[in-house]
Amino acid sequence: MNEATRRLITAIHNNPRQIVLVTAGAGAQALADLLAVAGASRTLLEALVPYSAAAFADFLGYTPVKYVAPDTAITLAGCALSRARQLAPDMPVLGLACTATITTDYPKRGDHHAHIAVWQPETVLLYDLYLEKGVRSREEEERLISNLMLNSLARVMGMPESLPVDISLADTLTTTETDFVHLARQLINRDISHFGISADGRILTTPPAAMLSGAFNPLHEGHIQLAQAASNFLGIPVAFECTAVNADKPPLPPETLLSRMAQFAGRWPIFAGAAPTFVEKARLYPGIPFVVGYDTAVRILQPRFYGDNRQSLLDALSKIQAHGNSFLVAGRLGDDGLFHDTNDLDIPAQFTSLFHPLPAELFRLDISSTQLRLQPNT
Repeated sequence: MNEATRRLITAIHNNPRQIVLVTAGAGAQALADLLAVAGASRTLLEALVPYSAAAFADFLGYTPVKYVAPDTAITLAGCALSRARQLAPDMPVLGLACTATITTDYPKRGDHHAHIAVWQPETVLLYDLYLEKGVRSREEEERLISNLMLNSLARVMGMPESLPVDISLADTLTTTETDFVHLARQLINRDISHFGISADGRILTTPPAAMLSGAFNPLHEGHIQLAQAASNFLGIPVAFECTAVNADKPPLPPETLLSRMAQFAGRWPIFAGAAPTFVEKARLYPGIPFVVGYDTAVRILQPRFYGDNRQSLLDALSKIQAHGNSFLVAGRLGDDGLFHDTNDLDIPAQFTSLFHPLPAELFRLDISSTQLRLQPNT
């Protein structure tokens, strides 16, 4: 290892950010370099090399259309970020991923290329590299890609140093950075009403087909199972929405909002909205089902949340109905030992069509969100 590489990695190890690294096809040298310099335990939470198709799909959660592609690299980095948050929930973390195809022991018909992504709660950084074929050895291509991975870490960590990357005129290197911070600030300031982030890091502006809203502090298995069951029942994808502006609390600071949204990186689409009530959500996302738990449905139907005015409650339900929305309600075992569903809700007669039960055989989790939050590793 040369001195410039050692200095850069030492600076990376001295940075407070911790990482999960995932690489396939190339980039293993970057991992070896990180481990070769003292202090790696301060930086590296976990490293994975899902080299086979089965291992790759297992980590990603599905079989990608293309294993070596920009969106695949970003999704890998998102999954790595989600994993990093699980391993170090109170630390600044990021996910680093590389997927590549380079020189091997047989001629390749396609391009030699690599896609490197770094996903942290605030940004997604992507490098797309296409190499001229036949001019470098495998070791040379591996070193170039690994240097680029180390440079990507240095860039997101705010370091001025970088390693040499031998790019010729016949090669192509493009850099794309997506900034979520300005969107979060616009949302908190009410300059925009909502935005979303897809599993592969794209900005979403079109409302989802169905939505499960919550604080997600933290995201837990109950949320995931409920969304999956609702999606299976409805036959449409269910997106998550983190409520950034609450009715009786200050707005979430942008960094808190983005930290909560980062829990979904690489796995599910997550929206953030400035609509604290379901009346406002209906205006923002007309025509879609809202997936809720039984306890939330009870609160929706209680006049005390409408200034203890039953007419205000009826007016709110009327507006939700007029926007074409509905509620899919998951039942829950109550403190009385009985399972409660829509049959136990005090629904005004004219709004019974607003509330639909999610069959208990599809979803039943006999524990509250509060209890789930108190459990370790959820």
